[in-house]
Amino acid sequence: MKKQHITLKDQDHRYLTTLLSKGNLSARVARRINGLLLLNQGLTLQAVAEQLGVVHQTVGVWRDKYQADGLNFLTDQPRSGRPPEFDGADRAKITALACSDAPDGHSQWSLRLLADKAVELELCEKISYSKVREILKKTNSNRI
Repeated sequence: MKKQHITLKDQDHRYLTTLLSKGNLSARVARRINGLLLLNQGLTLQAVAEQLGVVHQTVGVWRDKYQADGLNFLTDQPRSGRPPEFDGADRAKITALACSDAPDGHSQWSLRLLADKAVELELCEKISYSKVREILKKTNSNRI
């Protein structure tokens, strides 16, 4: 099989080894750095893949992205898709509301009551009862 290694620029090589020596990286970034350094040593895609526990196509993607974009490929780019509507603070407020006493005339909170009260208290502009259920389902709350 033909070797498909790369030759790192000296500056990039020093930067990558410095990053690895600091040890303050996510596992994903560290694996990508190790892959580049191994390819720079002349190992094949398959050999690097076996050593790092990934498939050789992944190592090929790392190589191609390095050649196209330099070291920018180490960090993940923002993913497409809809951004979350409610951040952690909003979720905490709704959970706290669910843990509070139920309104007068009700023995406990319903999902619809929680959704209506959250909008009334201006915790959020709008929220559906199913979104309230989803938020509470991710907590250890058994109030509902």
